[in-house]
Amino acid sequence: MAEILSFWRQIPSRGLVFGMLTIWFALFHFFGNSTLGYVNTRSLFGWWIWVYTRGAERPDGSIDFGKLFDGEEAHAWFIPGVVVLLLWLKRDELVSLPKRVCWPAIGILGAALLIHVIGYMVQQSRISLVAFFLGLYGLTGLFWGGAWLRASLFPFALFAFCVPLGTSVESVTFPLRLLATKITAVVCQTLLGINVVQNGTQLFDASHAYQYEVAAACSGIRSLTAILAFGVIYGYMTFDKNWRRLLVASAAIPLAVFANVFRLVLIVLAAEAFGQNAGNYVHESTLFSILPYVPAIGGMLFLGWWLREDRSSKVAENPVPMAGVEQTS
Repeated sequence: MAEILSFWRQIPSRGLVFGMLTIWFALFHFFGNSTLGYVNTRSLFGWWIWVYTRGAERPDGSIDFGKLFDGEEAHAWFIPGVVVLLLWLKRDELVSLPKRVCWPAIGILGAALLIHVIGYMVQQSRISLVAFFLGLYGLTGLFWGGAWLRASLFPFALFAFCVPLGTSVESVTFPLRLLATKITAVVCQTLLGINVVQNGTQLFDASHAYQYEVAAACSGIRSLTAILAFGVIYGYMTFDKNWRRLLVASAAIPLAVFANVFRLVLIVLAAEAFGQNAGNYVHESTLFSILPYVPAIGGMLFLGWWLREDRSSKVAENPVPMAGVEQTS
C-alpha cells in the first residue's frame, strides 16, 4: 500500500487527469450505446458486458462461468487488468519520464470524439469502443507528454483485444482456415508421405477412412489472439525500442499459423496410424490443444533473444574479422 501511495504522489496533475478521465467515462456510460434494439442501455460498458455474457446465460438468467471463460474471445475479460499490470511493472520508467503538456495529443482526443460520434450515428458500438480506448490514450498523453505516449503505446494497444469481433470474425477465420488446410495438406503429402486430399477446408485420405472439417473453432483465431497478446507483452517488457517490440508482435501471425498447422498435422498422423477415433481424441484433447503453443512461444522467445539490445551491442563492439584481414590493436 505504501508503494502505491508513493507512486500516486509522483503523478503530476493527477487531480486534473483523473477528473478528465471521469468525465470521459461518464460520456460513454450515458451516451455510449445507441443499439437499443439489442440491449436496453445507453452505457457502452453495459453493452460490452452484454455482448460477452449473452452466450453464457442459463435459462434462469444466471451466468455459466465455464462457458463465459471458454469462448473464443474470453481473453477480453483479462485485458484491462493486464494493461494496468504492465504499466505498474514499468512504473519506475514511466515516473522518470519528463511530464509536460503535449498539445498534439488534442488531435488524438479529437479523433476519438469524432470516431465515437460516427459509431453512435451508425449504431456500431464497436466503433465507439475503439474511440473510448483511443481517448484514454490521448487524455493521458495530453497531460503527461509525448514521452508518455511513446512509452505507453504498446500497453494501450492491448485494448484492441477488448473489441468484440462478432460475426465479422468470419472474414478473418475463413482465410486462416483455408491457409491452415492448404499448408497441412502440403506438409502431409510432401514431407510425411501421407496421401491427404484437400477440398476447401476439408481434409480426408484417398480411401475416405477418415475426414476432418477445419471448422471456425479450428481456424487458429484463438491461438493467433493468445500468441499476439503474448508478443505484445513480451516485446514491451523485454525491449525499449518500439521497432523491436513491433517486430516481435508481428511474428505472432506466422507463428500462430505454424501452431495451427502443427496441431492439424498431429490429428492427421493420429488418424492415419490409429483411425478416425484417435484423430478425434487428438482434436478434442485439452493437452493436444495446448501443445502447439510450445513451438510458437519458443519461436517468439528465440526471436526476442536474437533481437535483444545487449546482444546487438556486443556484436557491434566485437565484429567478426573478415577472412584474410589481420586485426591490430
